[in-house]
Amino acid sequence: MSNPETVFPALPIDPVLPEIRRVLADSRHAVLQAPPGAGKTTRVPLALLDEDWLAGGRLVMLEPRRLAARAAARRMAGMLGEAVGETVGYRVRMDSKVGPRTRIEVVTEGVLIRQLQQDPALEGVGAVLFDEFHERSLDADLGLALCLQTRSVLRDDLRLLVMSATLDGAAVAGLLGGAPVVTSEGRAFPVETRHVDPSRARRIEDAVAAAVLRALDEEPGNILVFLPGVAEIRRVERQLRDALPGPGILIAPLYGDLPQEQQDQAIGPTPPGRRKVVLATSIAETSLTIEGIRVVVDSGLMRVSRFDPGSGMTRLDTVKVSQASADQRRGRAGRLEPGVCYRLWPEGQHRALQPHTAPEMLAADLAPLALELAQWGVVDPAELRWLDPPPAPALAQARDLLRRLGALDAGDRITPHGRRMASLGMHPRLAHMVLAGDRLGCGALACEIAALLGERDILAGPSAGGTGEPRDGDLRRRVELLRSSDRSGWTVKQVARQARQWQRQLGIGPGGGDVADTGRVLALAYPDRIGQRRPGSDGQYRLSNGRGAYFLKQEPLAAEEFLAVADLDGAKREARIFLAAPMTLAELEEDFADTIETVEFVAWDGREEAVLARRQRRLGELVLKDEPLPDPGGARTAAALCQGIRELGLAVLPWTRELENFRARVEFLRRVEGPDGDWPDLSDAALIDTLEDWLAPFLTGLTRRAHLKRLDLSAALRSLLSWHRQRELDEAAPTHVTVPSGSHIPLDYTRGDVPVLAVRLQEMFGLAETPALARGRVPLVLHLLSPARRPMQVTSDLASFWANTYRHVKADLKGQYPKHYWPDDPLQAEPTSRAKRRGT
Repeated sequence: MSNPETVFPALPIDPVLPEIRRVLADSRHAVLQAPPGAGKTTRVPLALLDEDWLAGGRLVMLEPRRLAARAAARRMAGMLGEAVGETVGYRVRMDSKVGPRTRIEVVTEGVLIRQLQQDPALEGVGAVLFDEFHERSLDADLGLALCLQTRSVLRDDLRLLVMSATLDGAAVAGLLGGAPVVTSEGRAFPVETRHVDPSRARRIEDAVAAAVLRALDEEPGNILVFLPGVAEIRRVERQLRDALPGPGILIAPLYGDLPQEQQDQAIGPTPPGRRKVVLATSIAETSLTIEGIRVVVDSGLMRVSRFDPGSGMTRLDTVKVSQASADQRRGRAGRLEPGVCYRLWPEGQHRALQPHTAPEMLAADLAPLALELAQWGVVDPAELRWLDPPPAPALAQARDLLRRLGALDAGDRITPHGRRMASLGMHPRLAHMVLAGDRLGCGALACEIAALLGERDILAGPSAGGTGEPRDGDLRRRVELLRSSDRSGWTVKQVARQARQWQRQLGIGPGGGDVADTGRVLALAYPDRIGQRRPGSDGQYRLSNGRGAYFLKQEPLAAEEFLAVADLDGAKREARIFLAAPMTLAELEEDFADTIETVEFVAWDGREEAVLARRQRRLGELVLKDEPLPDPGGARTAAALCQGIRELGLAVLPWTRELENFRARVEFLRRVEGPDGDWPDLSDAALIDTLEDWLAPFLTGLTRRAHLKRLDLSAALRSLLSWHRQRELDEAAPTHVTVPSGSHIPLDYTRGDVPVLAVRLQEMFGLAETPALARGRVPLVLHLLSPARRPMQVTSDLASFWANTYRHVKADLKGQYPKHYWPDDPLQAEPTSRAKRRGT
């Protein structure tokens, strides 16, 4: 076969084709950097067909999307003057055109994974080409990792070529083991950039429609418009059709789920005398050649899937494009001639965009990856070579799900059931549902549900092949439409075709499963998303994974007691339900008998401020049956009440001044004697930590906060001291001290590190030294009071007070209390608790 650069019209990639052939012949791997429009997708595979090392073998080229794979195969076949399926063919989900003479297979990434799992040596394949690798899809990263291991273990002659427009070539070259990097400069005409501020528009679609109308007025040529998703495409389409009613402008949507003829209309040449406006998702950034484009309108937005390991749910987020994506979109306007790009963001915001789009590996649901790794025989992902290894939290979440589905054993090795799941080529949840549903006699229904969940919603509107009726959240209506005789929409036909294909693959005949069984079958795929209606509310549910979920608007399903939920918005706390089906308690009891647990619990209920003792049948976080536990046992009740006391705090106990002083007396000796004293720690923290040891034995018969008033807290605290220790406490830290007047006065241990004796000054006459505790080691702090019991002096040195301060205090007090006894020599005076001495 002749070299394509000498037969077909010249493209920018042509000058480097000889170098690509040379490096693949010599080093067996290479990285090709070439801008959009250079021709790498179609030229490179054709240029390699006659290489000696290929020896008549096949080339496999990966494309990230089905639309691009079909388009590339058709274009290459057309360049050879052949039909697709001869020298060039393709394999994508639900569609393939290959024949015995096919030597170039353009496949989507999931197809390559299937081929590798079935034949790790890729017999008959001379090279694998990874096109548009900069998109960093999960399957592309996995496919490259598996190919690298195949080459190192089984096929050292396998060639690998990674092609990209905006990739860090050095990083990929290093991953490949020092692969040569070939760069094509490409050929791009200048593109003028015009920034449009969309802030005045109510919605991005309004701003995009206005920019398209402006571009039609200002510039000639066809227009390519980038929007984040299908919903936005349809809204802009309606606005443009209303504003441009004539036949001169062809408005052509472009996204992956469109029928082939509509895709061809968007990609192919424009009819004579007309202009074309192509409304596309990010699918049109690379790979596809769209005829005649010289103007680009870029919304600056894209839609990405993000998986949250915490909730176990994936949500679709609309985010700003990266600088690399924006530059690729802009470059589409300069392929054939000078062009114009309208960007719907202020010029100053461009530098704030992320340099590159994040790899899907870092934000995706890794359950499919985890199952593929297990089938490949890999337990530790580090056994393979990655640009970005799988994040540990998401991988752990994925493996936990697979274990619950029976696909992995406790050692994360694949089970026979897991191998059957992997062979189906669908998400592990759906694969398990189909296999388990077949065992229930609902195999056909399970295949229908899997097909429905794998495509765009068939009730999303006429554009998707639906009926045009308002969308509701009942999956049963989709099954009914799929089974009806009026399956007029393209998407409906796609879904039916996929369902039949899986039924044939599994040997399942039609009619297996009634529509009424939709919920129980769906629950097999989403056991963590079984919802139970919250008491007293319609549309509010608790999921078996512990999350909340709700219907945004009134739905017939909102009154159902149990639901299996297929589609949620991924919010962390309360997720909106989009698609579900009802099921019954009896179905849950039958289908999940192995995972339903009977749980007896005795626990503190903070709302009731009481110990609750219940027996429950639970499915995950759902309570299927709840009844009182007749005999919870005293120890369990006391332990639960202790937990309640921890939550409420020690202040909830019936403390008295005497008990507070008891704690302080022990703490006083603990400070004074140190570790040698071996006194217990009665601080708040220590008491809280040891409630079960000292308090629980005294909680018999108590179950509520109010009951704690009956608690004998004194006995509980004193139980921490032996009888011998209590005698020591009374001797070394007594509750009262007898003063010279004969009064028995209480000590206060709670006012500081040293106990306080508050006594009237006259009762201390005759005492030369300060009383001391702890066997004479710690003098008391004396609060000397006036006859009216007001503090007059604070001292720990009574002798110094008598010698130096007493005469001044005496002078003040004698004037205020003239009837009281104020001797000149307090050490020789008789102490008294009366106003005057006895006998005077």
